[in-house]
Amino acid sequence: MIVYGKQVFFYILEKHKEKIKEIYLAKECEKSDFSKIAKVSKKIKKLDFKAAQSLARGGNHQGFLMEIAEFEFSSFESLKEKDFVVILYNISDVGNIGAIMRSAYALGVDGVILVAKSVAMDGVIRASSGAALDMKIVLNDDILSMINELKQKGFYIYASASGGSDIHTIKTKEKKVLIMGSEGFGIAPKVLKKCDECIGIKMHNDFDSLNVSAAFAILCDRMKNG
Repeated sequence: MIVYGKQVFFYILEKHKEKIKEIYLAKECEKSDFSKIAKVSKKIKKLDFKAAQSLARGGNHQGFLMEIAEFEFSSFESLKEKDFVVILYNISDVGNIGAIMRSAYALGVDGVILVAKSVAMDGVIRASSGAALDMKIVLNDDILSMINELKQKGFYIYASASGGSDIHTIKTKEKKVLIMGSEGFGIAPKVLKKCDECIGIKMHNDFDSLNVSAAFAILCDRMKNG
């Protein structure tokens, strides 16, 4: 798995050097940066601009790239005894998923479930600035079965949906799940029927929606600290 960009590069270098297989540099870096890189004792390969662009598939690598071990997903069972779980339902944009992972990690979420058959985790790791590597992340496309099992474990299921209760006016349960739907299609009616409560954010200026990662950060902060 190839990741790139200075921020995620140095995050992995500092916190997850055991995952690094090979390091690629496509620019001359400052002595202090190179010293950090050299201390990891991994193979360092110099790349020209064309080779780096090819490895990053045209992405903005900033001269810093690395190959890391493939991402290992957590089991669904590992989240059943936690207190705050987030489900991302059919969100496909890795930028949004990564931004949500970053907020989830910073705000103290116990784990995230991606409802999908596959996810480009290299993009998610990059967009999360590396935070995804420190989260329990489950990949499972059977959301209805998961909701049933989580309810049996005492979780109260909240769904982010238009017309839901204003998050600033309610006190959320201690053991809870927050489901965020895709920006294009939201959450399917059959899934909403399984949820215990719909919640949302009061809007002003006749505006009716926020980017899903921005909405998540607001809801998550309120649910965790409100």
